[in-house]
Amino acid sequence: MSEALRLNDIRFCRLARTLSSDEWAHQSLCDDWSNHAVLAHLVIGYRTGISTTAAAILRQRGSFDRANTALACTLAEKVRPTELVDEFERLIERPRGLGRVFPRRLLLGDHITHELDIVFAVAREPAIPVTALRAVLDTQVAIPNPFVPAYRNSRGLRLRATDADWSHGVAGPVVEGRAADLVSVLGNRPHALPRLHGAGVDVLTSRLSRRLPYA
Repeated sequence: MSEALRLNDIRFCRLARTLSSDEWAHQSLCDDWSNHAVLAHLVIGYRTGISTTAAAILRQRGSFDRANTALACTLAEKVRPTELVDEFERLIERPRGLGRVFPRRLLLGDHITHELDIVFAVAREPAIPVTALRAVLDTQVAIPNPFVPAYRNSRGLRLRATDADWSHGVAGPVVEGRAADLVSVLGNRPHALPRLHGAGVDVLTSRLSRRLPYA
């Protein structure tokens, strides 16, 4: 999984270098975050340690969500997207802080979900390999994640990717759609809901939080 994460991050950097300044400034699928701030968040994940994160939480009166948003938006205000991509590219090989210890499977899901936050927001089609999307879906439905409620959102549903050899569940109403759309919606992003089909879509819709405070 470490190599899958590394290769995905390298591919993401190639994509990131094609985005225009207007696309970076565009609102992402995450509330309060521009695409630029999402990129900053990815860099922070690879370079920030526990002490810095804890200090930010204290400044935000114990709120991880507000601290996460403040860290990302502050870095985005100070550093241009091109420089952040350069730093992210360097950190791929030598992650620091929390990026060294966070489970690789969850990081892959985090990075791909945030890539979708960026590309969907500017009406680009994702070009994420099917193998990576399947790996993320397998993790989402199997491992509870305190930051992404995909495990909760998927319970009791039969999920089927229409563009990949992937399915989950043996009972319950069906939700079908592209693998990338399933990843995004299970990660609590309603943007791709209109592209999903099946009797389970209404159930899934009812489970999504109305707000994404920190991605």
